[in-house]
Amino acid sequence: MTLLLAALLACGSEPAPTSVPAQPDKPSQPLTPPAEPADAVIDATAADLGALANPSALNEKAPDAFKARFTTTKGDIVIEVHREWSPNGADRFYNLVKNGYFEDIAFFRNIKGFMVQFGIHGDPQLNAIWKDAKITDDTVVKSNTPGYVSFATSGPNTRTTQMFINHGGNDSLDGMGFSPFGQVVEGMSVVNELYDGYGEGAPRGKGPRQDLIQKQGNSYLRAEFPQLDYIQSASIEE
Repeated sequence: MTLLLAALLACGSEPAPTSVPAQPDKPSQPLTPPAEPADAVIDATAADLGALANPSALNEKAPDAFKARFTTTKGDIVIEVHREWSPNGADRFYNLVKNGYFEDIAFFRNIKGFMVQFGIHGDPQLNAIWKDAKITDDTVVKSNTPGYVSFATSGPNTRTTQMFINHGGNDSLDGMGFSPFGQVVEGMSVVNELYDGYGEGAPRGKGPRQDLIQKQGNSYLRAEFPQLDYIQSASIEE
């Protein structure tokens, strides 16, 4: 557990990726390392980026329960969200989906039997804008069992846009504050088919470096990790 947590919170000399904690017999937890200031200059106008240019304005309260459909390169995945499980997480997820954040988003960290992580945008300009758009932690109500979805984190009150779907029974993450907000109710077979050949992210493994995804976006991923699967689009189901 110590090794898992360390991997989630730090990756060598780089800021730890937002992730889930690692387990002694598994790769590091899904962790989102604190994002470094992006090298890219934010030169796009608000009109270019639309509503996503202003995270603080995207604070609509989510319905008590709703479904989000992800169209991916392997097929559709439907996540059913219950706001009472994780109110702040549900609200953030709802606003991201509703405002078009999940377009051309890579499943960049997929560890067999553990979890699959996603949520860093393919546009470095948006990563720079969203890196400090943190939400307050929620009490853990549901367990991180297979098919449940939680936000990744780099510590208390640091959730932004990264999240993960549990492949295995990861109840060890519950006590670390990873609060599931939804559950895959359709397409778990698709989740299980997402490409996992790269394994853990660098420097612990051969997968993508989160800091380089933040800075270079999908140009880095497509050049160095061409077999990754992607979320092509997402929508709220009525």
